[in-house]
Amino acid sequence: MNYRQLFETAAPFDQYLATTVEYSDLWRAIYARASVRATAVAEVAATGRAWHLLVISEDWCGDAVNTVPVVARLAEQASNVEMRVIARDQHLDVMDLHLSATGGRAIPVVIVLDDAFNEVGWWGSRPSELQAWYDAGGKLLEKDARYRHLRGWYARDKGASTIAGILRIIDLAA
Repeated sequence: MNYRQLFETAAPFDQYLATTVEYSDLWRAIYARASVRATAVAEVAATGRAWHLLVISEDWCGDAVNTVPVVARLAEQASNVEMRVIARDQHLDVMDLHLSATGGRAIPVVIVLDDAFNEVGWWGSRPSELQAWYDAGGKLLEKDARYRHLRGWYARDKGASTIAGILRIIDLAA
């Protein structure tokens, strides 16, 4: 996989955001409120290396709308992090290299690339605590009730778990 070429042709977050149709208002609202702790920004800066985050997403994905804007804020605030977004359904070859534990094409996926565009790890598709809730019975709830719980969890977490997961990958690679 030529991640450098893929990254260079992928959309910066602001361009991706401009193309969202499904949940467009929610994408913009979450992005407007998204923030990243200064300690997280300092942690990634302290590695002294450049990092490229290649995100696999689709605008209709509820997990993506709740996490990708926060990852975008990390890239904006950390001078050594750059983020780009590709559409899952247009890049199934990349998606199929990053399947969920059950073999599904779950998104979002954040592929962490080093300064030479080598993949050092990937995060997805939701924080482990939330995935554990889903696996333990959340998936059995009616769709509306399940989504209310997911949205509430993401609102309380404010992206901290997502950023922590990505930083674990960066720290291990650094």
